[in-house]
Amino acid sequence: MRREELVDLNAFLIVSEEQSFTRAAARLGTSQSTLSYTVRRLEAQLGVRLLTRTTRRVSPTEAGERLLRTLAPALESIASEIEQLGQLRDKPAGTIRITAGEHAANRFLWPVLETLLPDYPDVHVEVAIQAGLTDIVAERFDAGVRLGESIAKDMVAVKISPDMRMAVVGAPSYFSAKEKPKMPQDLAHHQCINLRLETSGGIYAWELEKGKRELHVRVDGQLVFNNVSMILRAAMAGFGLACVLEDQVTGYLADGRLVRVLDDWCPPFSGYHLYYPSRRQSSAAFRLLVDALRYRR
Repeated sequence: MRREELVDLNAFLIVSEEQSFTRAAARLGTSQSTLSYTVRRLEAQLGVRLLTRTTRRVSPTEAGERLLRTLAPALESIASEIEQLGQLRDKPAGTIRITAGEHAANRFLWPVLETLLPDYPDVHVEVAIQAGLTDIVAERFDAGVRLGESIAKDMVAVKISPDMRMAVVGAPSYFSAKEKPKMPQDLAHHQCINLRLETSGGIYAWELEKGKRELHVRVDGQLVFNNVSMILRAAMAGFGLACVLEDQVTGYLADGRLVRVLDDWCPPFSGYHLYYPSRRQSSAAFRLLVDALRYRR
């Protein structure tokens, strides 16, 4: 059905309900002549007369009554559905799908969901733990969580964590036999535990920076993992140095299981961001979650 036909049918319904072109025109916000033309156009298309017009009132013909019996419930159902959709726009409800790395999900996403969701039982959240970068549009995610520097420029990015730093760490048992590195070049003489990136399949080059000097250091060692938990486990067992997010080792540094080195080569950088397409039509539920996750100093 063309949009024009739906407009004509609705005009016929309103005239029938009001039994007056004048009152119906006022209700629809149009002129009486325009409304009369619309109904005549519908009658011409159907090939039957739908309304009987007198000086006092307008009433449906037999054909008009028959059409009304089908039309009125159908248009009422459409109006009801549109109203319900409007309520969904204003009331937080529906499912939100998010992709995030394990650390971001545990450290920043889950604490917010744990507090927020009990107050909004109609909001459902699906979190996919994925280490690599994900095309959220192609994979039909509503949003993703990644470090700010890795987000595409055409995405809206909302900061959800403070700035972060990398940390180069090793176990006390490792340093009992090795001198602590003082410069990135010293890493060539150390066993280092590598991270294989899931997105590219390559080995992560340690990103170190001091002042205007930025270095991407390729390191060697016996072990390569694609999981930070295993890297930390190996580091605490004395198998070598690891380069991980500072936030991932705060507790281990505090209790002495790990020791930090090259601290002055690990400046702050942009932390985690929630990102989503700029053209996305946000639901009330999505806006609620974005506001709850937004980082506030």
